[in-house]
Amino acid sequence: MKILMLNYEFPPIGGGGGQAHRALLQQYAGRSDLEVDVVTSAPKPGVFMEQMAANVLIFKVGIRKRNLHLWRRSEVIEWLLKAGECHRRLVKTSGYDLVHAFFGFPTGWLCYKTARRAPYVISLRGSDVPGANARLKFEYKVLGPLVFKPIWKRASALVACSEGLKQRALEFLPSARIQVIPNGVDLELFHPAQPAEEASVPPSQPASSISRFKLEASELRLLTVGRLSATKRLPLLIETVSLLRSRGCSVHLTIAGGGALESSLRQSLNRQDLRKAVTFMGRCEAAEMPQLYRQHDVYVSATMQEGMSNAMLEAMASGLPIVTTCCEGVEELIADNGVVVEGSEPAALAQAVEGLAADPKRRRAMSAAARKRAEQFSWGAVAESYLRLYAKVK
Repeated sequence: MKILMLNYEFPPIGGGGGQAHRALLQQYAGRSDLEVDVVTSAPKPGVFMEQMAANVLIFKVGIRKRNLHLWRRSEVIEWLLKAGECHRRLVKTSGYDLVHAFFGFPTGWLCYKTARRAPYVISLRGSDVPGANARLKFEYKVLGPLVFKPIWKRASALVACSEGLKQRALEFLPSARIQVIPNGVDLELFHPAQPAEEASVPPSQPASSISRFKLEASELRLLTVGRLSATKRLPLLIETVSLLRSRGCSVHLTIAGGGALESSLRQSLNRQDLRKAVTFMGRCEAAEMPQLYRQHDVYVSATMQEGMSNAMLEAMASGLPIVTTCCEGVEELIADNGVVVEGSEPAALAQAVEGLAADPKRRRAMSAAARKRAEQFSWGAVAESYLRLYAKVK
């Protein structure tokens, strides 16, 4: 089978959608029954070819990217124009059985335009489904009925990465037929800390190496990972830390990720005198993440919208209990391994964290349950689900 995969973001650009795509490609790499070409983006002008494996070739179409974590409308248009030329040439000359696009828009627009030559599958990821993302209100209102719906209707298959995202998608297009294929996690790379491993806590300033962390055993170490965007509601987590410390609960929050809101969040820390209680790591390299998870006690999230969180899965595989607000994906991920807080009040989040801080036995039980639940989400199983779908479509 020969397939073309499209994604407008791919590491180091973007977030969870690109990381999930790369993980899926790693499962496809080396298969004798599969040939994969990929068209994606690069953070500087030019077209770059990368041979990921003998059967996986990646074309990176570069643009003048100002911020790796944030797409401006002008950048989206620039990539569509440049990548569109590459995509059309490949579809015309390479005889693909199908096209698989990550994100219904902007990526899905390219395979929509070549649907007569090649059927296509779309993986809906979250931001491409109209919802609560305030930054994309214009796109949802204007492009939703004019562009999103035609792309979805013409697709041979639509896939959501969680039941919650599927329901949001059906609110937008009730007639759509959508199946769910969840995200996966590398269970060998992400695993709980071993007793002999040195535990640690972030320093007051971001470190160049995760290994420089030092433990303060009296603090409960909280971690959150993701883009510093409005949908992640990081001010809510910072308020939660402030409330916990005012109650005498010793906690430290590490925020791993980059984004447009970093400056304003740092100013908020200064105003609340929380610089010693919250550490911004900035964007961490993928190789550093397993150790970062293992150096913390609880994963926290206040996101208002998510497809299915890669970071939450990685935290679970690393044995971290989860405290999160309610959003898509948590229904599949959280049971006896965490606490899902209804609403978006710091007091509710603080109560959940405080309960774990006061009960180490419960925390250990949740840690074991988190790892066990993560074992249900392997990338190998995800890859096989997609291969079965491809066979039906081609």
